[in-house]
Amino acid sequence: MTVAYRDPAADGVAVQPPSSGVGDTVADLALDIAAIRADFPILERTVRDGKPLIYLDSGATSQRPVGVIDAEQEYVTTSNAAVHRGAHQLSEEATDAFESARSRIAAFVGVTNPDELIFTKNATESINLVAYAFGNASFVPDTSSGRRFALGVGDEILVTEMEHHANLVPWQELCRRTGATLRWIPVGADFRLDLTDLDTLINDRTRVVAFTHQSNVLGTVNPVRRLVDAAHAVGALVVLDACQSVPHMPVDFYSLGVDFAAFSGHKMLGPSGIGCLYGRFELLSAMPPFITGGSMIEQVFIDHATYALPPARFEAGVPMTSQAVGLGAAADYLSHLGMDAVADWEHRLTALALQELSAVDGVRIIGPADTTDRGGAVSFVVDGVHAHDVGQILDDSGIAVRVGHHCAWPLHRTFGVQATVRASFAVYNTPDEVHALVAAVREAQRFFGTGS
Repeated sequence: MTVAYRDPAADGVAVQPPSSGVGDTVADLALDIAAIRADFPILERTVRDGKPLIYLDSGATSQRPVGVIDAEQEYVTTSNAAVHRGAHQLSEEATDAFESARSRIAAFVGVTNPDELIFTKNATESINLVAYAFGNASFVPDTSSGRRFALGVGDEILVTEMEHHANLVPWQELCRRTGATLRWIPVGADFRLDLTDLDTLINDRTRVVAFTHQSNVLGTVNPVRRLVDAAHAVGALVVLDACQSVPHMPVDFYSLGVDFAAFSGHKMLGPSGIGCLYGRFELLSAMPPFITGGSMIEQVFIDHATYALPPARFEAGVPMTSQAVGLGAAADYLSHLGMDAVADWEHRLTALALQELSAVDGVRIIGPADTTDRGGAVSFVVDGVHAHDVGQILDDSGIAVRVGHHCAWPLHRTFGVQATVRASFAVYNTPDEVHALVAAVREAQRFFGTGS
């Protein structure tokens, strides 16, 4: 793996604090962007009749560096075996690789006890796991774990209007099954949570507060500590959707004080088919299982079973081992770069995109107009041109973006738009790619007769 991080102390270059991002040069950066891009073979390919690929869809899924690809290949070709159940050398090596990845990924998000990190198929499953635990407990309220998580009529679950469907629908379904009530924090005209009525929305009936760290549409970074403190003051548990924050900024779940947090591998330079759920160990220990069978058991009798301690309790069946190894390599890669430096670079790209897109007549940014408490998802509409048509013109230019409602339909309804175009940045993107995006948007306006 190429180490693309340039030690500032070694060459006398200081790490710069986040700036406007416009007018800065690569000379004051702690990252060697050219070396980083060389780590991602897919960025070398061309699309649409030989045009260089400009990949601005990392909010949907990110690309993988060779170190991640090599880690998975090395594991599969040398140590592939079922973990936690073999009595031979390959199984021991596989188990060591699997648990080593768990420890490194946990450390990447500030978690010192790796038993608090559960591997799942994706972040959606992670959130569903917690929601189903509440649902399962509601039907067995005579057990101690059931009493801790049981919900019923009169209880409330609080979400926000900016949630991705993966952190909305599971709670809708939980309310439907248990009789609990779903409430939500609205989003204001400034594209941030309207916390005016927070003291009313979070009350003695609130049992769960579930919200995104960073909106996948608006880019808005939410005030996690404020919401956590308000939830804990009434005894509610906090579930954080960290899919759009963990790959792009330093994140420490202990410091944030959340009870649960979910993130996915494929958005943080890792493989698809793997996600993570962080949970405080005392909560995980009290939580009913989600899927049963396989290695999540402690003892099994013909008429009943007892369950293992976390994380095994929530990892039924043979886990996704090569994906865990790959995700461990992705965490290593980002750690080598330094998440402060990653956040700084993406902050500059976002500032440049906001400035240049805002200067185009007929383009409206759906999200905060500056980079304060904001990440690198930049959604916009082009007046008079449907988002899918804009996306097609961009694709013809070799630029990959996301168009549609981005699995956040209620949020789009709030702002009266059916669909938006979303450019989302990662550490391997460049200012030239931002310039190309803006030029292609202008070309879309010319093609459809809405711009000069």
